[in-house]
Amino acid sequence: MTALLEIRDLHASVGDKPILKGINLTINTGEVHAIMGPNGSGKSTMSYVLAGRDGYKVTGGDILMKGESLLEMEPDERARAGMFLAFQYPVELPGVGGMSFLRAAVNARRVEAGEEEIDQLGFVKIVREKAKLLGISDDMLKRAVNVGFSGGEKKRYEILQMALLEPSMAVLDETDSGLDVDALRIVSEGVNLLRDPGRAMLVITHYQRLLNHIVPDQVHILAGGKIRKSGGKELALEVEESGYAGIDDAA
Repeated sequence: MTALLEIRDLHASVGDKPILKGINLTINTGEVHAIMGPNGSGKSTMSYVLAGRDGYKVTGGDILMKGESLLEMEPDERARAGMFLAFQYPVELPGVGGMSFLRAAVNARRVEAGEEEIDQLGFVKIVREKAKLLGISDDMLKRAVNVGFSGGEKKRYEILQMALLEPSMAVLDETDSGLDVDALRIVSEGVNLLRDPGRAMLVITHYQRLLNHIVPDQVHILAGGKIRKSGGKELALEVEESGYAGIDDAA
């Protein structure tokens, strides 16, 4: 297997407060890894640092994707290189049409890869095929990005973005947050359709229930800014039963 993402002794702070205190993690192509941990453990900080969000400062270590350091790249460069972040709380973009937004993003990735841009008619056909799998109506596609969407609709729309962009590395930051049982199933099915030998995923979650649907190859427990324990999918069940108390004490 080839390492797609390598996080090496990563330290990061928000303002003057250290949050990540030495993360080491390797995810190979084709693998799905899950990060679990209590509130304040650094899970979302880790996702934002991977994506290059402003306000999160790397103070040590490195992040390599396909052998290249992400730390030298701006967020848009990381996205074009194949990094995708599904937010815990997707933002609304009033005035930005959904189809125009999606097509611009897809064509930016195609240009980066040296491919031709897709015309409007061809793009509409592709979007409708993928949207149908995620229960996304034409009405949703005609609206401004995320405006007036329910929590479940916003998450489905993000998975549609991921399906269209075909990223190498997908990071899902608590994508189960605020989803009811039906929405969780639909979103999970969309994620599972995108599992691929050439793609890796990092699923960040509080709860084992998501991992019943998206079964990971490895589970890591993050507490106090470090990965304290790693194991197979059974580790998520262990946490569900006993909680994070012992891991918190160790941190």
